Amino acid sequence: MSAKTSPTLSAGRPSAGKSKATLSSLADKGATKRVNFDVTPEDHAKLKIYAAKQGKTVKELLTEYVRSLPDE
Repeated sequence: MSAKTSPTLSAGRPSAGKSKATLSSLADKGATKRVNFDVTPEDHAKLKIYAAKQGKTVKELLTEYVRSLPDE
């Protein structure tokens, strides 16, 4: 009779295997600012659905909107 081995589970960050960003890879992006705001769960779902229908992420959608605002 052969002994069965169970797969080993390990804890860790899913991104641990991905390559790490270096200073040179971040240099061309320029400075950024984070913007946070609260929306209702219904508005959040509406935004996500709209973005998906446009084939974009919420971040892409909102970034494009902000860039379209007039300079004053």
